[in-house]
Amino acid sequence: QVQVVESGGGLVQAGGSLRLSCAASGSIFSISAMGWYRQAPGKQRELVATITSGATTNYADSVKGRFTISRDNAKNTVYLQMNSLKPEDTDVYYCKVTETGRGRALYHYWGQGTQVTVSS
Repeated sequence: QVQVVESGGGLVQAGGSLRLSCAASGSIFSISAMGWYRQAPGKQRELVATITSGATTNYADSVKGRFTISRDNAKNTVYLQMNSLKPEDTDVYYCKVTETGRGRALYHYWGQGTQVTVSS
């Protein structure tokens, strides 16, 4: 099975930056995509950014121009560089790993989440 571990969250002032990291480990056949999602208490989890194995990226409109997702395929690690942070970015951020197994079966694995708090 696959383990997903996030790190890099913390408390920053508005306008500051954080870099989140997410490492996947375990029995991995092939990772087709990795992404970041966020969820505030009592709200739905929403997509922040995703990146495919072919380096195609997708961003939520609210973070375009401020956040950058990148990936180190050799290390099965994805990063989220967050700049110009706003208080509304305060959330628990979750990493999702999508694995394509044998027979093209899809498996989704989630990390435990890392807290990002942006003060005003």
